[in-house]
Amino acid sequence: MANKGLKDLKQHVEGVAQDAVTAAGAAAQQVVDQATEAGQKAMDQVAKSTQETIDKSANQASESFSGFGKKLGLLK
Repeated sequence: MANKGLKDLKQHVEGVAQDAVTAAGAAAQQVVDQATEAGQKAMDQVAKSTQETIDKSANQASESFSGFGKKLGLLK
């Protein structure tokens, strides 16, 4: 009888341990997913900021060349 009790206890402990491992794996995956999402958002922001800087620089260069052309009488 005692042997059956120990066997049941062993199975219960193994089940609890497996549940803990599964929960830890799920939590770790959630952390990875959140880090990936945060990294993607950061990269999207960098790309947006870079594109805005390029656009501003291109506009400034265009205005500068236009002004230079007007001074030389090449543009009206």
